[in-house]
Amino acid sequence: MKIEKRWIISFIVISLVSLIALFWPSQISLPQTGTFLGEDKIVGADVAWILASSGLVLLMTPGLSFFYGGMVGKKNIISTMLQSFIALGVISILWVVVGFSLSFGDSIGITIGGEHYGLIGNPFTYMFFNNVGVFPHSQLASTIPFVLFALFQMKFAVITPALITGSFAERVRFISYLLFMVLFSLLIYTPLCHMVWHPNGLLSKYFGVKDFAGGTVVHMSAGFAALAGAMMIGKRKKTHHEPSNIPFVILGTGMLWFGWFGFNAGSALAANATAAMAFGTTTVASGTAMLTWIFFDRVNGRKVSALGACIGAVVGLVAITPAAGFVTIPHAIFIGFISSIVSNLMCHWKRLKKVDDTLDVFACHGVGGIMGMILTAILAQGENASLLHGGFGVFAHHMMALVLVSAFTFLGSIILYKLTDMIIPLRVAEESENIGLDLSQHDESCL
Repeated sequence: MKIEKRWIISFIVISLVSLIALFWPSQISLPQTGTFLGEDKIVGADVAWILASSGLVLLMTPGLSFFYGGMVGKKNIISTMLQSFIALGVISILWVVVGFSLSFGDSIGITIGGEHYGLIGNPFTYMFFNNVGVFPHSQLASTIPFVLFALFQMKFAVITPALITGSFAERVRFISYLLFMVLFSLLIYTPLCHMVWHPNGLLSKYFGVKDFAGGTVVHMSAGFAALAGAMMIGKRKKTHHEPSNIPFVILGTGMLWFGWFGFNAGSALAANATAAMAFGTTTVASGTAMLTWIFFDRVNGRKVSALGACIGAVVGLVAITPAAGFVTIPHAIFIGFISSIVSNLMCHWKRLKKVDDTLDVFACHGVGGIMGMILTAILAQGENASLLHGGFGVFAHHMMALVLVSAFTFLGSIILYKLTDMIIPLRVAEESENIGLDLSQHDESCL
């Protein structure tokens, strides 16, 4: 069997990373100097909650693999599930090597009116987790070890490219997807993460963007990248298929819903009242969206389906994500309701169907993230915090940021798909597509 050079290169890369890690002069703990605090600042309850939340968010990625795997055809179950699951390996290593530093390292950016605004982090600040130690950080994690904050954020970075895979399921070359995932994480996710979640980030500091747990950073970026991917890779040869395993979809939805409590409530970074409120808004929005989806389907002449209930629940989770800690539980009901209707309409919009986004990633995650960002800017609690509370400027800045993020993630992803395709063709051969990716890419089968 002839081994392709691309796989040899891949093995060489992971070998070099491992050898460099062996000799990397990293510092495990930090003294109480500068931005780092002492061990006496650690709050045990916060540590316990973020440890649990990190585990919950990690569970979402295998949950997503079941959610997606159950919706594709029988010949592509394993390949679709693996595309999500493999992100746990690829992005975890990438995050330690340079991803965390690009996301939360010292700001590199522009100066406006004498103020510095970050576009991306310095790749050398925390490379190989250097200086990511056991003491808290005054700006990013004031009551938990900095390394715990870094690991919690890792799980968000892992699931984002995994979300994209549903748009080009059943036709993408596995090694090409791995390359795109790395490029997307480095060039789309990390700068967006820095701009939104770093205290000096352009979108947080200048535009005042509120994104409690990733509606913009995770779901909008994944949604627009998914749309770009479906357009760039093209339609499947056979666009119609029946979901292969609805129980898988239900199981995946349950795992996602369970893990989302860590995703949203964990983003308070403390065991406090904000975490409790985010916990409540998360489950209420999802429950409302699920019911709204199946009732709206019935009103439009479609039968109540388990698949529809599951998609509706996930749309509610997506939509509440940016607002989870900023709105009340009654407002969460409205967010789940209206977002479910809009996403449902988008899923059945004939013009969008022409793109062949296999699992409607843009209609669910992209549109859900957009709705969440808009509704956060309208409903967020606090004086001048949103449109309904006198914050006209906040709303205007959110809308400007919405346009910028949409353009950046969509156009940036198109460029990365083209670059990937130049290096390794994105689409499998027609024969491989007909056989199914399980056999043609992995020599495995569920049949």
